Amino acid sequence: MKPKLAHIFDRETHEHYVEPEWCSKRLFEVEKFAGAVWDPCCGFGRIPDAARERGNLTWASDIVGRGYQHLDGVLDFLESTRCHGNIVCNPPFDKFKEFALHALEIAERKVAMIWLVPRLNAARWLQDTPLARVWLLTPRPSMPPGHVISAGGKASGGTQDFAWLVWDKGRPEIKLPTMHWLQRDV
Repeated sequence: MKPKLAHIFDRETHEHYVEPEWCSKRLFEVEKFAGAVWDPCCGFGRIPDAARERGNLTWASDIVGRGYQHLDGVLDFLESTRCHGNIVCNPPFDKFKEFALHALEIAERKVAMIWLVPRLNAARWLQDTPLARVWLLTPRPSMPPGHVISAGGKASGGTQDFAWLVWDKGRPEIKLPTMHWLQRDV
């Protein structure tokens, strides 16, 4: 039997795991966000940076400061009541449902969040939301803990399947979400 080359890391405080830059760059190439984009889990700023590259105004916050130069505030997203045009983030997976439902309450247009594909089957609560698209990320991205990236580590060898879930509040006629593949190299 071939040995598994996956890394096992200590659990990251506040579930800070870092997606490769291509994940957000590709999302903003295929999804248009009218108005400003807020990342309430901005970490190192990969999502707001990708949004700005596509011409969006951004607002970036996190539950703790992680050194991102464009951080607009340190706050707990689940306690925020301020409305925003669009919310795009890589939320803590242990609180994904709470984050998604809260984002849908305070976002005016679109919400996009990265999540683990194997958890979709059991997430029946998604049926009652305006989920419009699921973008399967390929190849599998590696999302190591933030402390690994801070120490100069490189992400490689992803073993889990991830997808962007995109809700579109402005399109209530969408009854069933569509599924697409979002490839790193196009």
